Amino acid sequence: MSLRVVVANLYVKLLCVYREKTTMFFTLAFPIILILLFGTIFMSQDNVNFHLSVQDLDQSKTSKEAVEALELNGKFKISRVDPAANAVQYVRDTKVNLVLVIPKGMERSLLRRKFFNDYTASVTVTYVYDPSSSSVSTKMDILNGVLAGINQQISSIPTFIKPVSKSILMTKYRFIEYFIPGIIAMAVMTLSLFGSVNSNTELRQKGIIRKLSTTPITRTEWILSDILYQFTIAVVSTVAMLLVSYAVFDVNLHINPWLPAFIALEVFAFVGIGMILTRFTKEAQSAAAAANAISFPMMFLSGSFFPIELMPHFLQTLARTLPLYYVNEGLRAAMIFEDTAAAVRDAAVIGAFAAVVFILGILATKWEEGQ
Repeated sequence: MSLRVVVANLYVKLLCVYREKTTMFFTLAFPIILILLFGTIFMSQDNVNFHLSVQDLDQSKTSKEAVEALELNGKFKISRVDPAANAVQYVRDTKVNLVLVIPKGMERSLLRRKFFNDYTASVTVTYVYDPSSSSVSTKMDILNGVLAGINQQISSIPTFIKPVSKSILMTKYRFIEYFIPGIIAMAVMTLSLFGSVNSNTELRQKGIIRKLSTTPITRTEWILSDILYQFTIAVVSTVAMLLVSYAVFDVNLHINPWLPAFIALEVFAFVGIGMILTRFTKEAQSAAAAANAISFPMMFLSGSFFPIELMPHFLQTLARTLPLYYVNEGLRAAMIFEDTAAAVRDAAVIGAFAAVVFILGILATKWEEGQ
């Protein structure tokens, strides 16, 4: 094997992608756009507050204090609804997703409880909501917790069970910092898989791969230069994502040797898959469709965008069979938790997978057949 031939072929590949400015832009821009989009949406997740419409039918001192307590809690921005309005019609007309209705008799019931020890006296507030809204259930859960605290305060009942939280991490991390390792893994997968599939199918259709068998370059040199090319593009993309993340969101991530290690293992794994797909598909369109069928389910089931704990149990089991899951978990273990043992385990899994599919990909690449 000649290192000079490998480097020369790598240079040609990099020069070609450099000349294709549009392709290069979208290769780097897509994951950065995802980071900017989701980072902006969830940047203030810890300080998020919701709009809440309140209709006070009691119009008493007690009900007003309860509404003020909702505002002071900081979770809600309160807007008042006219007591004469129909709450259901108000939700339909204004497109708000939730109205809290405080009924008449709230203060009277509270006085009976305080001064006459009538613990059967209570008040029932009503949630008038739009079930088509995706956020209304979250809003009601938060409102239930806030009202429980207000109820306890008004009733003057001392707290028996007091919760306290203790994180396993010394540093507090935000959503964006959990999100970036997943986007890095997703971007490297996409670049490696589609880069391998698109390049190989195009060269095969043009008959170039068949002609390569008549040149001094060996199959090993060709595959190695392709791996180095995909790794270089993946590193450039990762660096661009990290630079934007640090500059825009001031993220707190640990950059260590595990990052290039996982990138290299992932490149080997998905270039191997790409070579296998190229061997068993006859046209570029078919190969791209097969790559989409593999990458898109893996992208959404492997925890790149959201925790797999949110999925049904059978999908969680499926997620743990996917290679991208172990790249996601390994990068987060290294970049957030600094858990070397977990990173080693995940690297071993993705490394074993990469070795198998890459060897199969090499065996599937046969120049003399033009494949």
